[in-house]
Amino acid sequence: MSAEPSGPVGTPERQRDAERTRAEILDIATAEFADRGYAGARVDEIAARTRTTKRMIYYYFGSKEGLYVAVLERAYQGIRALEQQLDVDHLDPARAMRALAELTFDHHESHPAFIRLVSIENIHHAEHLRTSPILPGLAAPAVDVLGRILERGRRSGLFREDVDALDVHMVISAFCIFRTANRHTFQAIFDRDLLDPGRRDHYRRMLGDLVLEYLTAHVGRA
Repeated sequence: MSAEPSGPVGTPERQRDAERTRAEILDIATAEFADRGYAGARVDEIAARTRTTKRMIYYYFGSKEGLYVAVLERAYQGIRALEQQLDVDHLDPARAMRALAELTFDHHESHPAFIRLVSIENIHHAEHLRTSPILPGLAAPAVDVLGRILERGRRSGLFREDVDALDVHMVISAFCIFRTANRHTFQAIFDRDLLDPGRRDHYRRMLGDLVLEYLTAHVGRA
């Protein structure tokens, strides 16, 4: 069933219809690519699960790869938007850093499709993501927020000098992605579910402790 917008071309109503259709396609495509990977996903299946047609999907996104890149962009934009909205300037540097780590922890836990998409795109050596015209914008928010917190921590004598924002981003991401991406193999080998609700607070606190212990290590020592 086609969901081509009704109404005169260029009207606000038609624009809203187009935005809703595009968002619906991206919702279904996110699940399809996360479940089946880039090679296994089928545009026909995505169209069948939406209120639009395969022709309209290609109209909006150009190709299967264009749709996949749009899915990746929106997935990264989701966490970047949360980072930008996080109000930490009124917090002391240690609490601000913990808040940012906890935000990433919460996001990755509640968005397993994001973790699967990242894993899939790494299998492809990021060849699709590299084509994104908004690639620089997918990095800047995370680096900017972390950089401001680090600078305040250094000025107060709390944080070490030999660490940059990407170092901290890597530590936080590694912990949060591992916990979701390796959940099933970890449980099979060690009989421990990393997403067990009973251990959630423990792991969330552990992440903050790891980051802060790293950032404050050797500070003030000769």
